[in-house]
Amino acid sequence: MTDDSLSTDSKLTTSKRRWASEGRFLTGRISRPETDRLPPGQHLVKNWPVLDLGEQPIVELESWRLQVVGGVEHSQSLTWAAFMALAQSSKISDIHCVTTWSRYDNKWEGVATRDLLDLVQPRPEATHVMLTSYDGYTTNLPLADFAAEEAILATTWEGQPLTRDHGGPMRLVVPHLYFWKSAKWLSRIELLAGDAAGFWEKNGYHMLGDPWREQRYSDD
Repeated sequence: MTDDSLSTDSKLTTSKRRWASEGRFLTGRISRPETDRLPPGQHLVKNWPVLDLGEQPIVELESWRLQVVGGVEHSQSLTWAAFMALAQSSKISDIHCVTTWSRYDNKWEGVATRDLLDLVQPRPEATHVMLTSYDGYTTNLPLADFAAEEAILATTWEGQPLTRDHGGPMRLVVPHLYFWKSAKWLSRIELLAGDAAGFWEKNGYHMLGDPWREQRYSDD
């Protein structure tokens, strides 16, 4: 499945494309994580809202695969058992959605992205990653952000297996960027020699998505 086959006319998708064209939610303020835990324009929630493109794929563990390809020395096609046999890590992080909600102190377990990169060994020319999900969703990241200390390929949240509606059995969590970068139902990680736009980036959203700089939408 590709971006072209994803639904672009769901109520949420239509709204978010309109928000991008209008610059919705922008405050013009700049805060920094070392001085202000809540980024500008955000509000705290205690629940965990569910947002997707209208499809929540059913991914059976028996057929689950994670492909790691592109600019790496050792391409991988990991089964669930092989993935779970990798070094396991625990992280606690805040998350920030571009739709303005934030949630503090989320507890994750899974495989640290740095440990996965140690396995595949990125080539010198690799600068970015393209993430692809089982529903066909894509999003891009600089390799340095994918490899951030708090970034994790999460399989549990708050001590329980990650549920399907939140991206289970495994999703990426990159907490220092807006949460659309933390792809649910992750199936493929491709290391690239340059940047490329994913689904929301093609629909008016920022190529990086730093919450403390309010990088909600494209400058183009």
